[in-house]
Amino acid sequence: MSNADIIISGGRIFSGLAEGFVAALAISDGRVLAAGKEADIAALRGPQTRMIDLAGRVAIPGLNDAHMHLLPVGIAMTEVNLRVEEGVRSIDEILRRLAAEAKNKGPGEWVVGRGYDHNELAERRHPTIEELDRIAPDNPVYIKRTCGHVGVANSQALRAAGIGHDTPSPDGGLIERRDNKLTGLLAELAMRPIVNAMPKPSKAELIRAIEKAGQFMLSQGFTSVMDAGVGMLAGMDEIAAYEEAAESGRLPVRTWVCIYGNPDGIGDEAHAAGYRFGREVGILRYGAMKVFGDGSAGGLTAAMSEPYLVGDPDNRGIFCFTDEEMHGYLAHYHALGYQLAIHAIGDAAIEQVLSGIEKAGSPENPITGRRHRIEHCGFLSDDQLARMVAAGIDPVPQPLFIYEFGDLYIRNVGQERTDASYPMRKWLDAGLHPAASSDAPVCNTDPFKNLFTMVTRQSKNHTVLGEGERLTMKEAVHAYTFCGAYTQFAEDRMGRLVPGQFADIAILSEDIFACDPQTLETDVRCDMTILGGEVVFDRAGQLVRAAE
Repeated sequence: MSNADIIISGGRIFSGLAEGFVAALAISDGRVLAAGKEADIAALRGPQTRMIDLAGRVAIPGLNDAHMHLLPVGIAMTEVNLRVEEGVRSIDEILRRLAAEAKNKGPGEWVVGRGYDHNELAERRHPTIEELDRIAPDNPVYIKRTCGHVGVANSQALRAAGIGHDTPSPDGGLIERRDNKLTGLLAELAMRPIVNAMPKPSKAELIRAIEKAGQFMLSQGFTSVMDAGVGMLAGMDEIAAYEEAAESGRLPVRTWVCIYGNPDGIGDEAHAAGYRFGREVGILRYGAMKVFGDGSAGGLTAAMSEPYLVGDPDNRGIFCFTDEEMHGYLAHYHALGYQLAIHAIGDAAIEQVLSGIEKAGSPENPITGRRHRIEHCGFLSDDQLARMVAAGIDPVPQPLFIYEFGDLYIRNVGQERTDASYPMRKWLDAGLHPAASSDAPVCNTDPFKNLFTMVTRQSKNHTVLGEGERLTMKEAVHAYTFCGAYTQFAEDRMGRLVPGQFADIAILSEDIFACDPQTLETDVRCDMTILGGEVVFDRAGQLVRAAE
Protein backbone atom coordinates (compact mmCIF):
# COMPACT_ATOMS: atom_id res chain seq x y z
CA MET A 1 0.00 0.00 0.00
CA SER A 2 1.34 3.48 -0.92
CA ASN A 3 2.17 6.20 1.58
CA ALA A 4 -0.58 8.57 2.62
CA ASP A 5 -0.75 12.19 1.49
CA ILE A 6 -2.58 13.11 4.71
CA ILE A 7 -3.15 11.28 7.98
CA ILE A 8 -5.81 12.49 10.40
CA SER A 9 -5.69 11.31 14.02
CA GLY A 10 -5.95 12.53 17.60
CA GLY A 11 -9.73 12.39 17.93
CA ARG A 12 -12.76 10.43 16.83
CA ILE A 13 -13.55 10.06 13.13
CA PHE A 14 -17.12 9.18 12.21
CA SER A 15 -16.95 6.89 9.18
CA GLY A 16 -20.67 6.27 8.76
CA LEU A 17 -23.81 5.05 10.49
CA ALA A 18 -22.97 1.37 10.01
CA GLU A 19 -19.19 1.77 10.35
CA GLY A 20 -19.12 3.93 13.48
CA PHE A 21 -15.90 5.58 14.64
CA VAL A 22 -12.24 5.03 13.84
CA ALA A 23 -9.16 6.58 15.44
CA ALA A 24 -7.24 7.50 12.30
CA LEU A 25 -7.69 8.04 8.60
CA ALA A 26 -5.25 7.99 5.69
CA ILE A 27 -5.82 9.91 2.44
CA SER A 28 -4.12 9.31 -0.91
CA ASP A 29 -4.87 10.67 -4.39
CA GLY A 30 -7.99 12.44 -3.18
CA ARG A 31 -9.63 9.38 -1.67
CA VAL A 32 -9.71 7.55 1.63
CA LEU A 33 -6.82 5.10 1.60
CA ALA A 34 -7.45 3.42 4.95
CA ALA A 35 -9.36 3.91 8.20
CA GLY A 36 -8.76 2.21 11.52
CA LYS A 37 -6.48 2.13 14.53
CA GLU A 38 -3.78 4.79 14.93
CA ALA A 39 -0.98 2.22 14.94
CA ASP A 40 -2.15 0.66 11.69
CA ILE A 41 -2.61 3.98 9.94
CA ALA A 42 0.76 5.27 11.22
CA ALA A 43 2.44 2.61 9.11
CA LEU A 44 1.27 4.53 6.02
CA ARG A 45 3.16 7.66 6.96
CA GLY A 46 5.87 8.73 4.54
CA PRO A 47 8.33 11.62 4.39
CA GLN A 48 5.81 13.85 2.56
CA THR A 49 2.73 12.89 4.57
CA ARG A 50 0.89 15.81 6.15
CA MET A 51 -0.30 15.09 9.67
CA ILE A 52 -3.52 16.66 10.94
CA ASP A 53 -4.06 16.44 14.69
CA LEU A 54 -7.70 16.58 15.72
CA ALA A 55 -6.65 17.43 19.29
CA GLY A 56 -9.84 15.89 20.64
CA ARG A 57 -12.11 17.32 17.96
CA VAL A 58 -14.20 15.16 15.65
CA ALA A 59 -14.06 14.56 11.91
CA ILE A 60 -17.11 13.59 9.88
CA PRO A 61 -17.82 13.04 6.17
CA GLY A 62 -18.22 16.32 4.33
CA LEU A 63 -21.75 17.63 4.74
CA ASN A 64 -24.19 17.55 1.83
CA ASP A 65 -26.90 20.22 1.54
CA ALA A 66 -29.22 18.11 -0.59
CA HIS A 67 -31.63 20.96 -1.40
CA MET A 68 -30.43 24.53 -1.53
CA HIS A 69 -30.07 27.19 -4.20
CA LEU A 70 -26.34 27.78 -4.48
CA LEU A 71 -26.38 30.41 -7.19
CA PRO A 72 -29.29 32.37 -5.65
CA VAL A 73 -27.47 32.30 -2.30
CA GLY A 74 -24.56 34.04 -4.00
CA ILE A 75 -26.90 36.54 -5.66
CA ALA A 76 -28.67 37.15 -2.34
CA MET A 77 -25.35 38.21 -0.83
CA THR A 78 -25.64 41.34 -2.99
CA GLU A 79 -29.28 42.06 -2.04
CA VAL A 80 -30.65 43.91 0.98
CA ASN A 81 -30.62 41.46 3.91
CA LEU A 82 -34.00 41.54 5.66
CA ARG A 83 -33.68 38.44 7.85
CA VAL A 84 -34.82 38.60 11.46
CA GLU A 85 -31.47 37.41 12.83
CA GLU A 86 -29.94 40.44 11.14
CA GLY A 87 -32.12 42.72 13.28
CA VAL A 88 -35.11 43.20 10.98
CA ARG A 89 -38.05 43.12 13.38
CA SER A 90 -40.27 45.94 12.11
CA ILE A 91 -41.55 47.41 8.89
CA ASP A 92 -39.72 50.63 9.73
CA GLU A 93 -36.44 48.71 9.71
CA ILE A 94 -37.27 47.14 6.35
CA LEU A 95 -38.06 50.58 4.93
CA ARG A 96 -34.92 52.10 6.43
CA ARG A 97 -32.69 49.49 4.81
CA LEU A 98 -34.42 49.74 1.46
CA ALA A 99 -34.27 53.55 1.49
CA ALA A 100 -30.53 53.42 2.23
CA GLU A 101 -30.03 51.09 -0.71
CA ALA A 102 -32.17 53.28 -2.99
CA LYS A 103 -29.89 56.25 -2.27
CA ASN A 104 -27.06 54.34 -3.94
CA LYS A 105 -29.13 53.61 -7.04
CA GLY A 106 -29.92 55.74 -10.03
CA PRO A 107 -33.52 56.36 -11.16
CA GLY A 108 -35.02 53.21 -12.59
CA GLU A 109 -32.51 50.84 -10.98
CA TRP A 110 -33.99 47.96 -9.03
CA VAL A 111 -33.85 47.71 -5.25
CA VAL A 112 -34.20 44.08 -4.17
CA GLY A 113 -34.38 42.63 -0.66
CA ARG A 114 -34.80 39.15 0.71
CA GLY A 115 -35.55 37.30 3.93
CA TYR A 116 -38.18 39.21 5.92
CA ASP A 117 -40.77 37.25 7.88
CA HIS A 118 -43.96 39.20 8.47
CA ASN A 119 -44.79 36.97 11.43
CA GLU A 120 -41.58 38.15 13.16
CA LEU A 121 -42.28 41.85 12.57
CA ALA A 122 -43.78 44.01 15.31
CA GLU A 123 -46.69 44.84 12.99
CA ARG A 124 -47.31 41.16 12.08
CA ARG A 125 -48.03 42.06 8.46
CA HIS A 126 -46.34 42.53 5.10
CA PRO A 127 -45.15 45.95 3.94
CA THR A 128 -47.52 47.64 1.51
CA ILE A 129 -47.15 49.06 -1.96
CA GLU A 130 -47.63 52.58 -0.57
CA GLU A 131 -44.82 52.15 1.94
CA LEU A 132 -42.42 50.89 -0.71
CA ASP A 133 -43.45 53.72 -3.07
CA ARG A 134 -42.76 56.29 -0.38
CA ILE A 135 -39.16 55.30 0.33
CA ALA A 136 -38.15 54.78 -3.33
CA PRO A 137 -40.50 56.63 -5.70
CA ASP A 138 -38.00 56.55 -8.57
CA ASN A 139 -36.99 52.87 -8.33
CA PRO A 140 -38.66 49.52 -8.81
CA VAL A 141 -38.61 47.80 -5.40
CA TYR A 142 -39.18 44.11 -4.81
CA ILE A 143 -38.77 42.21 -1.55
CA LYS A 144 -39.19 38.48 -0.98
CA ARG A 145 -40.46 36.81 2.14
CA THR A 146 -38.03 34.33 3.69
CA CYS A 147 -39.86 31.36 2.12
CA GLY A 148 -39.42 32.76 -1.40
CA HIS A 149 -43.06 32.03 -2.22
CA VAL A 150 -44.46 35.47 -1.37
CA GLY A 151 -43.14 38.92 -2.25
CA VAL A 152 -44.14 42.58 -2.24
CA ALA A 153 -43.51 45.02 -5.08
CA ASN A 154 -43.94 48.77 -5.40
CA SER A 155 -45.78 50.52 -8.21
CA GLN A 156 -42.71 50.90 -10.43
CA ALA A 157 -41.92 47.19 -10.15
CA LEU A 158 -45.50 46.20 -10.92
CA ARG A 159 -45.56 48.48 -13.97
CA ALA A 160 -42.29 46.99 -15.21
CA ALA A 161 -43.83 43.53 -14.86
CA GLY A 162 -47.00 44.53 -16.70
CA ILE A 163 -49.20 44.07 -13.62
CA GLY A 164 -51.99 46.61 -13.34
CA HIS A 165 -55.18 47.12 -11.38
CA ASP A 166 -57.13 44.90 -13.76
CA THR A 167 -54.54 42.13 -14.11
CA PRO A 168 -56.14 38.88 -12.93
CA SER A 169 -54.35 36.47 -10.65
CA PRO A 170 -52.84 33.70 -12.76
CA ASP A 171 -53.67 30.07 -12.21
CA GLY A 172 -51.43 28.90 -9.39
CA GLY A 173 -50.74 32.42 -8.15
CA LEU A 174 -52.14 35.44 -6.33
CA ILE A 175 -52.10 39.16 -7.06
CA GLU A 176 -53.57 40.49 -3.83
CA ARG A 177 -56.13 43.26 -3.74
CA ARG A 178 -57.91 44.89 -0.84
CA ASP A 179 -60.78 47.32 -1.32
CA ASN A 180 -60.25 46.77 -5.04
CA LYS A 181 -56.69 48.14 -4.85
CA LEU A 182 -53.36 46.40 -5.35
CA THR A 183 -51.49 45.79 -2.09
CA GLY A 184 -48.24 44.92 -3.86
CA LEU A 185 -48.29 41.37 -2.48
CA LEU A 186 -47.72 38.57 -4.96
CA ALA A 187 -47.63 34.82 -4.33
CA GLU A 188 -46.39 31.77 -6.24
CA LEU A 189 -46.70 31.99 -10.05
CA ALA A 190 -47.81 35.63 -9.85
CA MET A 191 -44.21 36.45 -8.90
CA ARG A 192 -42.76 35.29 -12.23
CA PRO A 193 -43.56 38.51 -14.18
CA ILE A 194 -41.49 40.44 -11.62
CA VAL A 195 -38.57 38.04 -11.93
CA ASN A 196 -38.81 38.24 -15.73
CA ALA A 197 -38.82 42.06 -15.64
CA MET A 198 -35.74 42.37 -13.43
CA PRO A 199 -32.37 42.83 -15.16
CA LYS A 200 -30.54 39.54 -15.58
CA PRO A 201 -27.05 39.09 -14.12
CA SER A 202 -24.19 38.69 -16.59
CA LYS A 203 -22.42 35.35 -16.88
CA ALA A 204 -19.46 36.81 -15.01
CA GLU A 205 -21.78 37.87 -12.17
CA LEU A 206 -23.37 34.42 -12.11
CA ILE A 207 -19.99 32.73 -11.86
CA ARG A 208 -18.92 35.06 -9.06
CA ALA A 209 -22.16 34.24 -7.22
CA ILE A 210 -21.55 30.49 -7.59
CA GLU A 211 -17.99 30.86 -6.38
CA LYS A 212 -18.81 33.13 -3.45
CA ALA A 213 -21.67 30.94 -2.23
CA GLY A 214 -19.63 27.78 -2.70
CA GLN A 215 -16.74 29.11 -0.66
CA PHE A 216 -19.17 30.07 2.09
CA MET A 217 -20.51 26.52 2.09
CA LEU A 218 -16.97 25.15 2.43
CA SER A 219 -16.47 27.31 5.50
CA GLN A 220 -19.37 25.50 7.17
CA GLY A 221 -18.18 21.99 6.38
CA PHE A 222 -20.20 21.33 3.21
CA THR A 223 -18.45 19.58 0.35
CA SER A 224 -21.50 18.87 -1.82
CA VAL A 225 -24.87 20.44 -2.57
CA MET A 226 -27.82 20.27 -4.92
CA ASP A 227 -28.77 23.54 -6.61
CA ALA A 228 -32.51 22.98 -6.61
CA GLY A 229 -33.70 24.99 -9.58
CA VAL A 230 -31.00 25.99 -12.05
CA GLY A 231 -32.53 28.35 -14.59
CA MET A 232 -35.01 30.15 -12.33
CA LEU A 233 -33.19 33.50 -12.41
CA ALA A 234 -31.41 33.73 -15.75
CA GLY A 235 -32.48 30.73 -17.81
CA MET A 236 -29.85 28.85 -19.80
CA ASP A 237 -27.24 31.44 -18.82
CA GLU A 238 -27.11 29.75 -15.42
CA ILE A 239 -26.10 26.45 -17.00
CA ALA A 240 -23.46 28.24 -19.04
CA ALA A 241 -22.13 29.81 -15.84
CA TYR A 242 -22.01 26.47 -14.04
CA GLU A 243 -20.27 24.82 -16.98
CA GLU A 244 -17.59 27.52 -17.13
CA ALA A 245 -17.14 27.51 -13.35
CA ALA A 246 -16.65 23.74 -13.37
CA GLU A 247 -14.30 23.74 -16.36
CA SER A 248 -12.15 26.57 -14.92
CA GLY A 249 -11.94 25.19 -11.38
CA ARG A 250 -14.07 27.97 -9.92
CA LEU A 251 -16.86 25.69 -8.69
CA PRO A 252 -15.95 25.23 -5.02
CA VAL A 253 -18.28 22.34 -4.04
CA ARG A 254 -19.53 19.16 -5.69
CA THR A 255 -22.85 20.15 -7.23
CA TRP A 256 -25.83 18.06 -8.34
CA VAL A 257 -27.77 20.14 -10.88
CA CYS A 258 -31.54 20.22 -10.60
CA ILE A 259 -32.91 21.97 -13.69
CA TYR A 260 -35.91 24.28 -13.36
CA GLY A 261 -38.54 22.55 -15.47
CA ASN A 262 -41.74 24.51 -14.83
CA PRO A 263 -43.55 25.67 -17.98
CA ASP A 264 -41.61 28.92 -17.73
CA GLY A 265 -38.39 27.00 -17.08
CA ILE A 266 -35.65 25.49 -19.22
CA GLY A 267 -36.34 21.75 -18.94
CA ASP A 268 -36.90 20.90 -22.61
CA GLU A 269 -34.31 23.39 -23.84
CA ALA A 270 -31.69 21.97 -21.48
CA HIS A 271 -32.52 18.42 -22.56
CA ALA A 272 -32.24 19.32 -26.25
CA ALA A 273 -28.86 20.95 -25.58
CA GLY A 274 -27.52 17.77 -23.98
CA TYR A 275 -27.75 18.64 -20.28
CA ARG A 276 -29.18 15.31 -19.28
CA PHE A 277 -29.04 12.81 -16.45
CA GLY A 278 -25.51 11.49 -16.11
CA ARG A 279 -23.60 14.42 -17.58
CA GLU A 280 -20.46 15.27 -15.58
CA VAL A 281 -18.07 18.21 -15.89
CA GLY A 282 -15.43 18.00 -13.19
CA ILE A 283 -17.29 18.14 -9.88
CA LEU A 284 -20.53 19.24 -11.61
CA ARG A 285 -23.13 16.52 -12.23
CA TYR A 286 -26.59 16.65 -13.81
CA GLY A 287 -29.55 14.52 -12.95
CA ALA A 288 -32.71 16.10 -11.55
CA MET A 289 -35.68 18.09 -12.86
CA LYS A 290 -37.69 20.51 -10.70
CA VAL A 291 -41.40 21.30 -10.85
CA PHE A 292 -43.30 23.27 -8.20
CA GLY A 293 -46.42 21.70 -6.73
CA ASP A 294 -47.40 24.28 -4.11
CA GLY A 295 -46.07 27.03 -1.85
CA SER A 296 -45.03 27.26 1.80
CA ALA A 297 -46.77 26.52 5.09
CA GLY A 298 -45.37 29.71 6.61
CA GLY A 299 -46.76 31.76 3.74
CA LEU A 300 -50.17 29.98 3.90
CA THR A 301 -49.72 28.73 0.33
CA ALA A 302 -48.76 25.06 0.83
CA ALA A 303 -51.65 22.97 -0.50
CA MET A 304 -53.35 21.24 2.44
CA SER A 305 -56.31 18.88 2.70
CA GLU A 306 -57.52 20.79 5.77
CA PRO A 307 -57.78 24.60 5.96
CA TYR A 308 -55.34 26.85 7.72
CA LEU A 309 -56.30 28.14 11.16
CA VAL A 310 -55.54 31.81 10.44
CA GLY A 311 -56.77 34.22 7.78
CA ASP A 312 -59.39 33.06 5.29
CA PRO A 313 -61.21 30.12 6.95
CA ASP A 314 -61.52 28.42 3.55
CA ASN A 315 -57.83 28.77 2.63
CA ARG A 316 -56.18 25.42 1.89
CA GLY A 317 -53.20 26.87 0.03
CA ILE A 318 -52.37 27.01 -3.65
CA PHE A 319 -51.79 24.29 -6.24
CA CYS A 320 -49.41 25.58 -8.89
CA PHE A 321 -50.98 23.29 -11.49
CA THR A 322 -54.03 21.13 -12.03
CA ASP A 323 -53.69 17.39 -11.54
CA GLU A 324 -53.73 16.85 -15.29
CA GLU A 325 -50.99 19.43 -15.84
CA MET A 326 -48.77 18.19 -13.02
CA HIS A 327 -49.13 14.54 -13.99
CA GLY A 328 -48.27 15.47 -17.56
CA TYR A 329 -45.06 17.22 -16.52
CA LEU A 330 -44.01 14.31 -14.32
CA ALA A 331 -44.64 11.73 -17.04
CA HIS A 332 -42.77 13.88 -19.56
CA TYR A 333 -39.62 14.40 -17.49
CA HIS A 334 -39.65 10.80 -16.26
CA ALA A 335 -39.71 9.66 -19.91
CA LEU A 336 -36.77 11.97 -20.67
CA GLY A 337 -34.72 10.12 -18.07
CA TYR A 338 -34.44 12.76 -15.36
CA GLN A 339 -34.74 12.17 -11.65
CA LEU A 340 -37.89 13.99 -10.54
CA ALA A 341 -37.30 16.45 -7.68
CA ILE A 342 -40.75 17.92 -7.11
CA HIS A 343 -41.60 20.66 -4.62
CA ALA A 344 -44.56 19.62 -2.45
CA ILE A 345 -45.05 20.69 1.17
CA GLY A 346 -48.74 20.28 2.00
CA ASP A 347 -50.38 16.84 2.10
CA ALA A 348 -52.71 17.73 -0.77
CA ALA A 349 -49.76 18.72 -2.96
CA ILE A 350 -47.86 15.60 -1.89
CA GLU A 351 -50.88 13.52 -2.98
CA GLN A 352 -50.96 15.23 -6.35
CA VAL A 353 -47.24 14.69 -6.90
CA LEU A 354 -47.09 11.17 -5.47
CA SER A 355 -50.00 9.94 -7.57
CA GLY A 356 -48.44 11.58 -10.62
CA ILE A 357 -45.10 9.84 -10.08
CA GLU A 358 -46.87 6.54 -9.56
CA LYS A 359 -48.72 7.01 -12.88
CA ALA A 360 -45.55 8.06 -14.73
CA GLY A 361 -44.07 4.57 -14.66
CA SER A 362 -44.55 1.88 -17.28
CA PRO A 363 -43.32 -1.70 -17.70
CA GLU A 364 -40.67 -0.40 -20.09
CA ASN A 365 -39.74 2.59 -17.91
CA PRO A 366 -40.58 1.80 -14.26
CA ILE A 367 -40.24 4.34 -11.45
CA THR A 368 -38.51 1.94 -9.06
CA GLY A 369 -34.78 2.50 -9.12
CA ARG A 370 -35.11 6.03 -10.44
CA ARG A 371 -34.80 7.56 -6.97
CA HIS A 372 -37.41 10.21 -7.63
CA ARG A 373 -37.69 12.74 -4.83
CA ILE A 374 -40.34 14.85 -3.16
CA GLU A 375 -38.64 18.05 -2.06
CA HIS A 376 -39.66 19.29 1.43
CA CYS A 377 -42.47 16.72 1.87
CA GLY A 378 -43.47 18.50 5.07
CA PHE A 379 -47.01 17.42 5.95
CA LEU A 380 -47.77 13.90 4.77
CA SER A 381 -49.96 11.00 5.86
CA ASP A 382 -48.81 7.54 6.91
CA ASP A 383 -50.43 6.13 3.76
CA GLN A 384 -48.42 8.51 1.59
CA LEU A 385 -45.24 7.52 3.41
CA ALA A 386 -45.97 3.83 2.78
CA ARG A 387 -46.49 4.50 -0.91
CA MET A 388 -43.19 6.38 -1.08
CA VAL A 389 -41.46 3.35 0.41
CA ALA A 390 -43.12 1.02 -2.10
CA ALA A 391 -42.06 3.20 -5.03
CA GLY A 392 -38.57 4.07 -3.77
CA ILE A 393 -39.39 7.80 -3.62
CA ASP A 394 -37.24 9.65 -1.09
CA PRO A 395 -38.09 12.84 0.83
CA VAL A 396 -35.62 15.70 0.85
CA PRO A 397 -36.70 17.70 3.91
CA GLN A 398 -35.42 20.74 5.76
CA PRO A 399 -35.41 19.96 9.50
CA LEU A 400 -34.31 23.57 9.90
CA PHE A 401 -37.87 24.61 8.97
CA ILE A 402 -38.93 23.24 12.37
CA TYR A 403 -36.27 25.41 14.01
CA GLU A 404 -37.02 28.64 12.12
CA PHE A 405 -40.75 28.30 11.44
CA GLY A 406 -42.03 25.71 13.92
CA ASP A 407 -43.85 28.15 16.17
CA LEU A 408 -45.43 29.74 13.11
CA TYR A 409 -46.57 26.31 11.92
CA ILE A 410 -48.37 25.80 15.23
CA ARG A 411 -50.18 29.09 14.69
CA ASN A 412 -51.01 28.28 11.06
CA VAL A 413 -52.00 24.60 11.26
CA GLY A 414 -52.05 23.64 14.95
CA GLN A 415 -49.91 21.58 17.29
CA GLU A 416 -50.94 18.12 16.09
CA ARG A 417 -50.17 18.73 12.43
CA THR A 418 -46.93 20.47 13.30
CA ASP A 419 -45.78 17.63 15.57
CA ALA A 420 -46.26 15.19 12.69
CA SER A 421 -44.47 17.36 10.11
CA TYR A 422 -41.05 16.54 8.64
CA PRO A 423 -41.04 13.09 10.32
CA MET A 424 -37.33 12.24 10.20
CA ARG A 425 -37.68 9.26 12.55
CA LYS A 426 -40.53 7.70 10.59
CA TRP A 427 -38.68 8.12 7.31
CA LEU A 428 -35.47 6.54 8.57
CA ASP A 429 -37.28 3.69 10.31
CA ALA A 430 -39.19 2.99 7.08
CA GLY A 431 -35.91 2.56 5.19
CA LEU A 432 -36.07 5.82 3.24
CA HIS A 433 -33.20 8.27 2.83
CA PRO A 434 -34.37 11.63 4.21
CA ALA A 435 -31.61 13.91 2.97
CA ALA A 436 -31.28 16.86 5.33
CA SER A 437 -30.96 20.29 3.74
CA SER A 438 -31.55 24.01 4.26
CA ASP A 439 -33.38 25.31 1.16
CA ALA A 440 -31.12 28.36 1.46
CA PRO A 441 -31.66 31.25 0.97
CA VAL A 442 -35.06 30.37 2.50
CA CYS A 443 -33.20 29.41 5.70
CA ASN A 444 -29.59 30.07 6.56
CA THR A 445 -27.16 27.27 5.80
CA ASP A 446 -25.95 26.77 9.39
CA PRO A 447 -25.56 22.96 9.62
CA PHE A 448 -25.33 22.94 13.38
CA LYS A 449 -28.77 24.43 13.88
CA ASN A 450 -30.06 21.79 11.48
CA LEU A 451 -28.35 19.03 13.48
CA PHE A 452 -29.68 20.60 16.69
CA THR A 453 -33.22 20.42 15.32
CA MET A 454 -32.89 16.81 14.22
CA VAL A 455 -31.76 15.61 17.66
CA THR A 456 -34.00 17.87 19.81
CA ARG A 457 -37.04 18.72 17.61
CA GLN A 458 -36.93 22.19 19.13
CA SER A 459 -37.77 25.49 17.48
CA LYS A 460 -35.60 28.56 17.96
CA ASN A 461 -37.90 29.41 20.88
CA HIS A 462 -37.18 25.92 22.27
CA THR A 463 -40.72 24.72 21.69
CA VAL A 464 -40.67 20.93 21.37
CA LEU A 465 -42.43 19.80 18.19
CA GLY A 466 -43.02 16.07 17.86
CA GLU A 467 -40.33 14.70 20.14
CA GLY A 468 -40.99 11.19 18.81
CA GLU A 469 -39.31 12.27 15.56
CA ARG A 470 -35.94 12.93 17.21
CA LEU A 471 -32.83 11.29 15.78
CA THR A 472 -29.59 10.30 17.45
CA MET A 473 -26.60 12.43 16.50
CA LYS A 474 -25.21 9.57 14.41
CA GLU A 475 -28.50 9.34 12.52
CA ALA A 476 -28.63 13.10 12.05
CA VAL A 477 -25.13 13.17 10.55
CA HIS A 478 -26.10 10.17 8.39
CA ALA A 479 -29.07 12.18 7.08
CA TYR A 480 -26.75 15.09 6.31
CA THR A 481 -24.11 12.99 4.54
CA PHE A 482 -24.94 9.51 3.25
CA CYS A 483 -28.64 10.21 2.58
CA GLY A 484 -27.78 13.23 0.45
CA ALA A 485 -25.24 11.18 -1.48
CA TYR A 486 -27.81 8.45 -2.04
CA THR A 487 -30.39 10.87 -3.45
CA GLN A 488 -27.69 12.10 -5.86
CA PHE A 489 -26.68 8.60 -7.04
CA ALA A 490 -23.31 9.12 -5.35
CA GLU A 491 -23.29 6.79 -2.34
CA ASP A 492 -20.51 4.79 -4.01
CA ARG A 493 -18.23 7.82 -4.00
CA MET A 494 -19.15 10.02 -1.02
CA GLY A 495 -21.15 10.21 2.18
CA ARG A 496 -18.92 7.93 4.30
CA LEU A 497 -15.25 7.82 5.21
CA VAL A 498 -14.29 4.36 4.03
CA PRO A 499 -11.53 3.21 1.66
CA GLY A 500 -12.17 4.21 -1.93
CA GLN A 501 -14.56 7.08 -1.21
CA PHE A 502 -13.72 10.72 -1.86
CA ALA A 503 -11.72 12.26 0.95
CA ASP A 504 -14.41 14.86 1.64
CA ILE A 505 -14.13 15.69 5.34
CA ALA A 506 -15.32 18.29 7.83
CA ILE A 507 -13.34 18.76 11.05
CA LEU A 508 -15.53 20.34 13.71
CA SER A 509 -14.55 22.46 16.70
CA GLU A 510 -16.14 20.02 19.16
CA ASP A 511 -17.07 16.37 19.33
CA ILE A 512 -20.75 16.77 18.52
CA PHE A 513 -21.40 13.14 19.45
CA ALA A 514 -20.41 13.84 23.04
CA CYS A 515 -21.37 17.46 23.71
CA ASP A 516 -24.67 18.84 24.98
CA PRO A 517 -26.93 19.28 21.91
CA GLN A 518 -27.77 22.81 23.08
CA THR A 519 -24.19 23.86 22.24
CA LEU A 520 -24.93 23.19 18.57
CA GLU A 521 -27.06 26.34 18.39
CA THR A 522 -24.22 28.76 19.06
CA ASP A 523 -20.88 27.17 19.95
CA VAL A 524 -19.94 24.58 17.31
CA ARG A 525 -18.28 25.51 14.03
CA CYS A 526 -16.30 23.93 11.23
CA ASP A 527 -12.54 24.33 11.70
CA MET A 528 -11.35 22.66 8.50
CA THR A 529 -12.85 21.32 5.28
CA ILE A 530 -11.12 18.85 2.99
CA LEU A 531 -12.44 18.28 -0.54
CA GLY A 532 -11.00 15.42 -2.55
CA GLY A 533 -7.98 15.27 -0.25
CA GLU A 534 -7.26 19.01 -0.53
CA VAL A 535 -7.62 21.39 2.40
CA VAL A 536 -9.98 24.02 0.98
CA PHE A 537 -10.91 25.74 4.22
CA ASP A 538 -8.85 26.16 7.37
CA ARG A 539 -10.30 28.50 9.97
CA ALA A 540 -6.88 29.09 11.50
CA GLY A 541 -5.23 29.74 8.16
CA GLN A 542 -8.26 30.78 6.07
CA LEU A 543 -7.19 28.57 3.17
CA VAL A 544 -10.22 29.27 1.03
CA ARG A 545 -9.40 30.04 -2.59
CA ALA A 546 -9.87 33.75 -3.18
CA ALA A 547 -12.69 34.73 -5.52
CA GLU A 548 -11.49 36.52 -8.63
